[in-house]
Amino acid sequence: MPGGAKAALEALLMVVDEPVGDLDLATALSLPVDRVRALLGQLRAEYDGYASDGSALPAGARGFELRNVAGGWRMFSRSEFAPVVSRFVLEGQTARLTQAALETLAVIAYRQPVSRARVSAIRGVNVDSVVRTLTARGMIEDAGTDPESGALLYRTTSYFLERMGLGSIDELPQIAPHLPGLDALKDYDEDY
Repeated sequence: MPGGAKAALEALLMVVDEPVGDLDLATALSLPVDRVRALLGQLRAEYDGYASDGSALPAGARGFELRNVAGGWRMFSRSEFAPVVSRFVLEGQTARLTQAALETLAVIAYRQPVSRARVSAIRGVNVDSVVRTLTARGMIEDAGTDPESGALLYRTTSYFLERMGLGSIDELPQIAPHLPGLDALKDYDEDY
């Protein structure tokens, strides 16, 4: 492989637009999965400013890092550069999610799979247009139908996990301590 396996792996990671799993990378490179995992570890250490032996590199850390999120690997800009990157990428854009969209997304994330009617009942407002917006932006997707009611169910997507920097939905922070009256919501779910 010209430039070596590590360079080829790095080239693949530079062009992906969503996280890619170890097996897919190994297949693309015609390498064993264990070898690809070792190379990923080496790249991650180098990007963090360390040589493969653990010693600090003279140049230090780079402006990007390699993360394992949403079941795969992808390059991300480092969090300490978020203000600069945000200003550059978002300058003049108004594509941010509204407060209603963020609230609806939170209900779906914590209650998934969940029907639109249940989200509306929890929020106390109609969420039809917000659900369409979140679906169009790739944050939520169809999760089948409720066997009892036949209602369409929604869940978050791997893109949601990626944007939140989560490896799985299990990494969402626990909200119970922050919501007094959560017991009433649990009672509502049982009655619904």
